[in-house]
Amino acid sequence: MSLHLPLATDDFVAVQRLVHRYSEAVVHRDAAQWSSCWAPDAEWDLGGGRKVSGRDDIVALWTRAMGGFSAVVQMVHNGDAWRGDGDGTASGRWFIDERFQRTDGETGMLLAHYDDRYERVGGEWLFSSRFLEVHYRGAADLSGRFFNTAAAFDERRGMDA
Repeated sequence: MSLHLPLATDDFVAVQRLVHRYSEAVVHRDAAQWSSCWAPDAEWDLGGGRKVSGRDDIVALWTRAMGGFSAVVQMVHNGDAWRGDGDGTASGRWFIDERFQRTDGETGMLLAHYDDRYERVGGEWLFSSRFLEVHYRGAADLSGRFFNTAAAFDERRGMDA
């Protein structure tokens, strides 16, 4: 990751609060609160061809996805945000840990990070895009698949493992 210029403290705190508001809405299945985190023309990319644009389509995908879970707890861990290229924009990265129970009773865990872009809309920071980079998905005992192995990183960089 290259060196980024940090956001002003007030802007960083506002972005941090946005990220936490998003995760709280996931835990409480609050579609209105979750929707309020997105700019109208935002993009949400969950990887694997699951990319949608526009707040309405983003919320529709989230609602369908949440229908497959009987319980979810999403926690935000370390992260940062920095100035964007233009006025009123910023970027960031936030690591998450998600524990879940699907409607069929299966339980699991997701360890990932979001690469974000933010824009100021009506004086408020909102997501203009979120891309989910999965590091682990599977059983809580970590017997599932890790996606961030040394070999996977080398492959992404075009290096031999």
